[in-house]
Amino acid sequence: MSTFKSLHILNYRIWFLGALVSNIGTWMQRTAQDWLVFDHLTDHDAGAMGITMALQLGPQLFLAPVAGLVADRYSRRQLLIITQSMMALLSTGLGILVVLGAGQLWHVYSFALLLGMVSALDAPVRQTFVSELVRDDYLPNAVALNSASFNVARMIGPAVAGVLTVAVGPGWVFLINTFTFLAMLLSLWKIPAASLRQLPRAAPGKGRIREGLRYVRFRPDIVVVLVAVFIVGTLGLNFVLFIAAMVGTEFGLDASAFGLMNSIMAIGSVAGALLSAGRGKPRLRMIFGAAAAFGVTSGLAALAPDYFWFGVALVPVGLFAITMMTSANGYVQTTTDPVMRGRVMALYMAIFMGGTPIGAPLVGWVANVAGPRWSLSVAAASGIIAAVIGMIWIIRAQRLRLTFNRRARGLRYFGVVSHLGVQQQGDNTNGAARDENPDDAVGR
Repeated sequence: MSTFKSLHILNYRIWFLGALVSNIGTWMQRTAQDWLVFDHLTDHDAGAMGITMALQLGPQLFLAPVAGLVADRYSRRQLLIITQSMMALLSTGLGILVVLGAGQLWHVYSFALLLGMVSALDAPVRQTFVSELVRDDYLPNAVALNSASFNVARMIGPAVAGVLTVAVGPGWVFLINTFTFLAMLLSLWKIPAASLRQLPRAAPGKGRIREGLRYVRFRPDIVVVLVAVFIVGTLGLNFVLFIAAMVGTEFGLDASAFGLMNSIMAIGSVAGALLSAGRGKPRLRMIFGAAAAFGVTSGLAALAPDYFWFGVALVPVGLFAITMMTSANGYVQTTTDPVMRGRVMALYMAIFMGGTPIGAPLVGWVANVAGPRWSLSVAAASGIIAAVIGMIWIIRAQRLRLTFNRRARGLRYFGVVSHLGVQQQGDNTNGAARDENPDDAVGR
């Protein structure tokens, strides 16, 4: 299977390039905004950073049901044009305030909240728009390449932002980001509406939001994935906070070092996304296995003795974090009925990003009280807990049992068998958008 096969499709290629430029600008702004709060407007207050992240990501929790229904009901291309334009205006407004020297902490909080409200609508629309660009059998690959684009931008954006923040200040970084939104708007304009796949739309009427929630309720495989994503997303993926606290507080370095660490971690993230793109069909065992590996590598990062080894440890942290999240995203999208995809992905994004209002202030408090290394230990625990929950569900769903082969040697002495039998092939989960049982995605 070609790792880059979705790029052979013209519409997806145009979208990919526009998203890459826009994502670079977004990462530049995130890095500059976080350092503005951490170093310029406060005295290395990780708690204030956590509040900023909570305000920016919190609206996902409250607006997700409406955003998902909007994504299923209206033209996703037109919705993206609206959301991207609004985000460009917000970036311009904050940039002008900071450049003029009028920016205060409450200004950053306000703009973070407004940006979070727009992003809450943008996220499910952007996630599901990909399904209009490629066929369903290409969708896992396209989702993984989107993740690769996001993390290539994460590798470039923070490093550039770190240098620019030191050289000219964070305000100019916000203004530069305004122009990167034009790349996304141009790519949307270059994709003719008539060339997009015509997918089923949610019918008008009452009860459509409840319909989406009911669909997920009868998909236990999706529920356990969402639980794992919530745990890791809430407590484990506060990377900006972890890195800022370790770089600024533990190692006593500046914004350029902060940006470099974000970029180094993105090397592993890109590798994880590209490996996922070449892997094909997402499997539950990959999601939970990556969660366990993320927990272990986060623990190693917490023990790093100096700046160099911390950077080395961040590479596998990024790899396993993105492997887990890309696999989870692809699994949920490809196994969901197209007419429900927007509402389900809105719920996914709400759980993935909306947990930050809970986790970021908590992890920031741990960093302030116990130290940055203990905050990374929280991330390590989240990965292990998510993996344990997932594996328990797999064992129960597949009715697995450990067997022993007395004639074999080494690891072959042990074996695992399923007692579901042939009947499993005839079972269908309510509303599943595929011909096989969701439990089969554990892997054969």
